[in-house]
Amino acid sequence: MRSWNRAKTRKMLCRLMGNKNGGVMMEYVILAVLIAAAVVVAVAMFGKTIVGMFDVAGKGATTRHTEAKSTLDSTRSTQDSDADAAKQYHDSMHE
Repeated sequence: MRSWNRAKTRKMLCRLMGNKNGGVMMEYVILAVLIAAAVVVAVAMFGKTIVGMFDVAGKGATTRHTEAKSTLDSTRSTQDSDADAAKQYHDSMHE
């Protein structure tokens, strides 16, 4: 009687069913790319605002209060225009 070869049977079953080892890794790569894209968009959208707020905080900590107020006003207007641009982009993507 012939003995049953488990290794050959396993190889044959894997060939028939398809090897799925690479699929899981690809899902992780896609997830990492999406997270990286989200970080890049967030930095691009809010980077100027964050730098402006640090500038205001630095000027506010010193005696240059009028300069800090004008910087705060310009930062807020930039923030509002960025928010409007983000809203328009969002609306155009969902039409």
